[in-house]
Amino acid sequence: MATAKVTITVDDAQLTEIRALVAAGEAANVSAFVKHAVSVALSDVAGWRQMLAAGLKETGGPLTKKEREWADSILAPSASRVTKNDKAA
Repeated sequence: MATAKVTITVDDAQLTEIRALVAAGEAANVSAFVKHAVSVALSDVAGWRQMLAAGLKETGGPLTKKEREWADSILAPSASRVTKNDKAA
């Protein structure tokens, strides 16, 4: 399988945790940890996509434009929807 080198940005605390896992022998190296994390995330996305498709099939088909806009307004990250708990962090 072909690979490509990319640059990513992670929080300092996350990198510290990843390096600790590498030092403990729980991951071969930082790159291997990130590749595994990406693989898990892609698998999760595929699973959610299948679950959504099955649910839509059972409930009447694809979302209407109005339903999609509503879902996007609820699910999409937005700086305008900062809660009190978010501000405390």
